[in-house]
Amino acid sequence: MKIKFKIWRQEGPEDKGAIKEYTVNDLTEEMSFLEALDHLNEQLVLKNEEVIAFEHDCREGICGQCGVFINGRAHGPINNITTCQLHMRSFNDGDTIFVEPWRAKSFPVIKDLIVDRSAFDRIIEHGAFISTNTGSAPEANALPIPKAVAESAMDAASCIGCGACVATCKNSSAALFTSAKINHLNNLPQGKAEEHKRVEEMTAQMDIEGFGSCTFTGACEVECPENISIVNIAEMHARLMKAKILG
Repeated sequence: MKIKFKIWRQEGPEDKGAIKEYTVNDLTEEMSFLEALDHLNEQLVLKNEEVIAFEHDCREGICGQCGVFINGRAHGPINNITTCQLHMRSFNDGDTIFVEPWRAKSFPVIKDLIVDRSAFDRIIEHGAFISTNTGSAPEANALPIPKAVAESAMDAASCIGCGACVATCKNSSAALFTSAKINHLNNLPQGKAEEHKRVEEMTAQMDIEGFGSCTFTGACEVECPENISIVNIAEMHARLMKAKILG
């Protein structure tokens, strides 16, 4: 395959940045998208040019580090996958592919395709944990949790924090991410003791970080690799209202 890449290059947070064009030969349909970028970087090394900076870790769709915009879509043309799960068979020989970093005020570009997502970490620090002493791990069936509740909590817990929901949202809202982290714990007995404090503090930190408001367009749900439902956002708002009423 021969592919023309048009990739965002930016030396640092204060630089203007621009799209640079690269033509890559000898790609195969079996290559993942990240392997294609690796191949391009190998060519740049041989030319004594600076390689393209992009994030990755597990390359198994688990860690969420690899997210970029591909032809204007978060993680590329296929719904509900991460960038590392995308393969070159999703493109045609001779295609032009635009690759850009996440675009959000709260995700400033560090270099090229890498953005600073530490705003997510700070939201996590404000309640996405259980601070009470729960003792040793109980026997699996010791706590009677309804199946529907357990499944809802596990669905929310599957969020990998990739940031696609923020990047694809026209308001750069982090509501899907934050609601998943809140509902995961607030649905379980272990999280009930701090449920009101958790929802108030995490949503407050979300606003402090400069994320926009959710207007329920559903774009985040479409691009989420874990297919997390926007029902979580509605549940978060209901929990926040209850917390404010109960003080």
